[in-house]
Amino acid sequence: MGKSYRIAVVPGDGTGPEVIAEGLKVLKAASAKFGFELDLHTYDLGGERYKRTGEIMSDETLEELKTYDAIYLGAIGHPDIRPGILEKGILLTLRFSLDQYINLRPVKLYPGVDTPLKGKNPEDIDFVVVRENSEGLYTGAGGVLKKGTPDEVAIQESINTRKGVERCVRFAFEYCRKRNKEKKLTLCGKTNVLTYAFDLWERTFYEVGKEYPDIKTDYAHVDAVCMWMVKNPEWFDVIVTDNMFGDIITDLGAMIQGGMGIAAGANINPQGVSMFEPIGGSAPKYTGMNIVNPLAAIMAGQMMLETLGEDSAAAAVEKAVMTVVREKLKSLTAGRMGYSTSETGDLVAGLL
Repeated sequence: MGKSYRIAVVPGDGTGPEVIAEGLKVLKAASAKFGFELDLHTYDLGGERYKRTGEIMSDETLEELKTYDAIYLGAIGHPDIRPGILEKGILLTLRFSLDQYINLRPVKLYPGVDTPLKGKNPEDIDFVVVRENSEGLYTGAGGVLKKGTPDEVAIQESINTRKGVERCVRFAFEYCRKRNKEKKLTLCGKTNVLTYAFDLWERTFYEVGKEYPDIKTDYAHVDAVCMWMVKNPEWFDVIVTDNMFGDIITDLGAMIQGGMGIAAGANINPQGVSMFEPIGGSAPKYTGMNIVNPLAAIMAGQMMLETLGEDSAAAAVEKAVMTVVREKLKSLTAGRMGYSTSETGDLVAGLL
């Protein structure tokens, strides 16, 4: 037997446990075929636990999670709990505490999947967004004065450091080189308005770029990136951007690649513990119905395999998913796939 990997599994809320079950089904099939072991440990984190115990995540659990090779996450979000409590208490806490400073989001249209972009094909939509994941507006810096009064003041500050920006930019250059497609890296920002933050980003981008003469570089304002992702997605190879802009453009990316049913992402610490998740959220209205699309969760598992160095297994999982969407599924939308959640997982696992 090959390597063994300790994986923390957080099924989460809503339909999270359903899609993670199918992801694990595929991962187990891949491990059996490619000769590595998965040591899986499940953690009860999410809305139901919070309702039951009043606890979001203990310090002891956080310390335990730091000892794993990776974290496989379903979804966080519960309709009975005010937005922000679980997201900050679990998702952001994990990202910041584990220093997962890269959010990696492939945007790839598979053959057989519909895109809302007229006239665009799989060869036109195949790029990756590298989002800075530990700074910016998401640090929580700021405050409120005179809340609830006509004189209320709310301040949210974007924190950008040279260290944080440079390590994100450097990761993007290295990833673009490894990807070895167009070998073009685009900085997405807003230098004409956010002059302090994106002066730092732009200077760092071009300074680091001198070390990568084989990589073409260009810059685009975030509003232009949104337009071109719709009009000319084929222009992009790898995009690097800050936390907020990355959050926004990756959801646009999910739509042009066929929807949330296929979109997966990774929160990466290249020197530590990384976390992998489907993008679509907990979808509580579909809980227990066995009709949601598990492919995003399966592809999150595929990204985990790739990051762990199991490249052959990762390639086989992606090939199986591509076969299923091309030959089997009628739609990527919940309840319209032509197969149930578990049957879709069976199809992918069966191809392995």
